[in-house]
Amino acid sequence: MSSFDFLLQGLAAAAQPMLLLYAFIGVLLGTMVGVLPGIGPALTVALLLPVTYGLDPAGSLIMFAGIYYGGMYGGSTTSILLNTPGESASIITALEGNRMARNGRGGPALATAAIGSFIAGLIATLLLAFLAPYIVRMALVFGPREYFALMVLAFVTVSSAFGDSTLRGLTSLFLGLALGCIGIDQLTGQARLSFGFPDLLDGVDVTTLAVGMFAVGEALFVAGQHALDRDQVLPVKGSIWMSRRDWARSWKPWLRGTAIGFPIGAMPAGGAEIGTFLSYSAEKRLTKHPEEFGNGAIEGVAGPEAANNASAAGTLVPLLTLGLPTTATAAIMLAGFQQFGLQPGPLLFATNPTLVWSLIASLLIANLMLVVLNLPLIGLWVKLLTIPKPWLYAGILMFATLGTIGTNPSSFELGMLMGFGLIGYLMRMFHYPVAPIVVGLILGPMAEQQLRRALSISQGDWSVLVQSPVAAVLLTLAALGLIVPLVLRAMGKGQVLQAVAADED
Repeated sequence: MSSFDFLLQGLAAAAQPMLLLYAFIGVLLGTMVGVLPGIGPALTVALLLPVTYGLDPAGSLIMFAGIYYGGMYGGSTTSILLNTPGESASIITALEGNRMARNGRGGPALATAAIGSFIAGLIATLLLAFLAPYIVRMALVFGPREYFALMVLAFVTVSSAFGDSTLRGLTSLFLGLALGCIGIDQLTGQARLSFGFPDLLDGVDVTTLAVGMFAVGEALFVAGQHALDRDQVLPVKGSIWMSRRDWARSWKPWLRGTAIGFPIGAMPAGGAEIGTFLSYSAEKRLTKHPEEFGNGAIEGVAGPEAANNASAAGTLVPLLTLGLPTTATAAIMLAGFQQFGLQPGPLLFATNPTLVWSLIASLLIANLMLVVLNLPLIGLWVKLLTIPKPWLYAGILMFATLGTIGTNPSSFELGMLMGFGLIGYLMRMFHYPVAPIVVGLILGPMAEQQLRRALSISQGDWSVLVQSPVAAVLLTLAALGLIVPLVLRAMGKGQVLQAVAADED
């Protein structure tokens, strides 16, 4: 069967009334939480992760997809009306969109963000559907050594991509790998690092770690950093619809942003912020109204928002086909699969194609729901922005706590949630990335299992890890991913020191 046939089957499955309701609830919840100030998509998905726990896998993952897309969109409303980007990828939207709102054009700014997000999400999801089978076909030939090399590449990717220091990223990763060793050894059946606690024999719960690190830790950090801030919500004046001139100036940036954002999101260590900055630079060079940039140019909202959402769909390419998370949000989504005992990758396409294609099709449905839902409810989202911050952060902590108790009613699990939350807060205080911990906990046991299998087959010969051309290439890419950022940072510091020395002379 072709990709088109699989996608049609997925649409038929996802169009069931109950699954449509799950998608709608996911989009609504994702937008409601994502639109709140200081809350990005990763925190949104982590906070709502326990909500999906009690559902069947198909309904849960479809709701999860809606939460993901809704959380991605919600940040644009905060950036435009409050000048508070929920994530680094929304900085450009805040720069131009907030200027438009201050000039009385908040409605067209929100409209071009919504429509651009829809177009980019639609095109990028279709690209995901048609590219995924080819990647899966190549990955199905992987053996234990190839999978181990892929895991090593994932570890290096998340360590180098998050934060300003590779050393901090590696430190965070090794903490996650250590947490992944807790529990029953899969090979010998012996307890490891459980310290006599029966609750640790099953290992550290991924959901508890993700909610603690992202939701609780982020809430404590943002509340501590901005407790005294008084942000003013700009009112949406006039019509929210775009004029003919706005349409004429937006459609090309939407397409260019999609073309820039999707491949960058699909690349390891790409990151959505790279696509948004490249899109903004491209629009600034190609515009016929350069005087408006920095003062509220609609192209500066349309292009980066399209790139941001295309990058979000691009992130799902390595996640679904290879099980490789390239962003913090993708790491949380990987945790969402893990809570149902599912591992994204080529085997999931082979063993459970109906679930995977229903999920991909639900992204199209969620994308359509977003554009239909968000523009008429702009007034509601504006009112949500006026929630006092103490209430907001207290609500996040309460919701995270109740979600964890509902998932696993245990005082020990609740203590772990608070402990992980404090660790996440301290890591943010000292600029340590959080995403590598989640990736280390999820992929660490899998990497260990594949390494043991490869060494068992070769009877302890370590050279087997590089005898396969695919494994050798993946390990080489991992080495380059670790070395190149260090060299580039060293060169950048050297140039800064030379400039300082020249100034002193």
